[in-house]
Amino acid sequence: MREAAASSLGEPRIVIVVRAASEADMAAVRAIYIHYVLHSLATFEESPPTLDEMAARRRASADVNLPYLVAEAPTGILGFAYAAPYRPRPAYRFSVEDSVYVADGFGGQGIGSALLGELIVRCEQGPSRQMIAVVGDSANTGSIALHRRFGFELAGTLRSVGFKHGRWVDTPIMQRALGKSGR
Repeated sequence: MREAAASSLGEPRIVIVVRAASEADMAAVRAIYIHYVLHSLATFEESPPTLDEMAARRRASADVNLPYLVAEAPTGILGFAYAAPYRPRPAYRFSVEDSVYVADGFGGQGIGSALLGELIVRCEQGPSRQMIAVVGDSANTGSIALHRRFGFELAGTLRSVGFKHGRWVDTPIMQRALGKSGR
């Protein structure tokens, strides 16, 4: 568990604690995620998952010893991030995919940075060698900038592979080595 102060320029600081998510956090996590499912291209999911589905996703990460984190402020959960296996085939077992979501209206205040930074630290403690970010939409400049700040490089862009909100959407693929053994 790490405490971080998040703020944007000229705004008061929000004190958050980044910690492992619990089953009790999943309703708040789901509420944050629903916004992205319904109103953005950050995820290609089109129907909000149930609370049981969200809880199962957290357990799936935990079952393979990967972190699932929340950013908690005195007012509640303001974001979440997790690592999951990049692909199911055994040869990919040392690569993970990250996901970071911040509550609507709280972007640009350092919450995503606190989450991604802690996610990387925790993933570097395990056997993972590479972290992959599959960014929903080439126009998702916030996510792309967040990942660049943490050393991710653009590995390529899959053009028009998703169709959501009536339009074709790209997925930039970003990648960074984990730990000293990354390359």
